[in-house]
Amino acid sequence: MSWLRNGLIALALAAPTTIQAQTACADRDDLVANLETRYGEAFAGGGLQNAQQIVEVWFSEEKGTWTVLMTRADGRSCIMASGTNWRDPGDVKLPVGIPG
Repeated sequence: MSWLRNGLIALALAAPTTIQAQTACADRDDLVANLETRYGEAFAGGGLQNAQQIVEVWFSEEKGTWTVLMTRADGRSCIMASGTNWRDPGDVKLPVGIPG
């Protein structure tokens, strides 16, 4: 899990202007429907970024595509990043939540 979190943090820090320039926002239900029907993506995981935002990762095992969504408290979602060549961690056991 930390490899995914660290990778997302590195992505956000490496090119914030690129991400902002390519951000597409819409109602979460519309974006999710598009990810499911057009790209065959399914929810892979996510969590709270802060009290106002949730970050989600969606992917398609069949097509190899992935998408990172940020959803605000008002229900509006933005695509923060997307790409291809999704890699499943296989049998790696990921920790659940934060210890302690």
